[in-house]
Amino acid sequence: MKIKKLHIKSKNFSEQLRFFGEVLELPVRKIKETEAEIAIGYSKLILEKSSEFTPYHITFHIPPKKIEESVNWLKKRVEIQCFEEDEIIDFSSWNAKSTYFYDKDFNILEFISREKLFDEMLNQVQHDKFSSTQILGIAEIGLATDEVQSAFNFLADNFQLKKYSGDLEKFCAIGDDEGLIISINKNKKDWFPTNDKAFASLFQLQFEQAKNTYQFSFKNNILTVC
Repeated sequence: MKIKKLHIKSKNFSEQLRFFGEVLELPVRKIKETEAEIAIGYSKLILEKSSEFTPYHITFHIPPKKIEESVNWLKKRVEIQCFEEDEIIDFSSWNAKSTYFYDKDFNILEFISREKLFDEMLNQVQHDKFSSTQILGIAEIGLATDEVQSAFNFLADNFQLKKYSGDLEKFCAIGDDEGLIISINKNKKDWFPTNDKAFASLFQLQFEQAKNTYQFSFKNNILTVC
């Protein structure tokens, strides 16, 4: 599952544009006074100023074996959110390592480096210093709901997405290494690693799966095909 476009709400819109443009050094294009597009590798992140905002959890891909460099790069710009004093979390069962930080809306952002993804880039970037050009695309979006099983059923029935990991009660990662929807029961689980309360935050997602392009929205705790 390749995430091509993610549309989210923003409370601190101007500060967010400066954060993505000046702190993370990503291309930002203002579409209108209340909406902007951020280019993140092969993905687009659309920010819309809105009073309906509640925080999100969003993950970005970086190349294999670049997590340590990315942490050093981030630490000059943001505060790393540690887990038990660890700046880098090793998800060995996922062949991945991650680090976490906040943006200006206090969304939980994550860099994830997967050992077996984007291997073709390793020779190209292994001797290059980490930079924003190595933020390759959107890897994950959090979907906090009252019923994880129902969310999984919707995504499986409409888009043939598979369960990647989880118990379908408190937590379920849905998709594959390239792209995941991280569904949690917001009444039973908080976001890792900060333990921030999870909200059923509004978003719209466009992605590619098996050479097809799909789109759905999540609003008022309801998933809808677009």
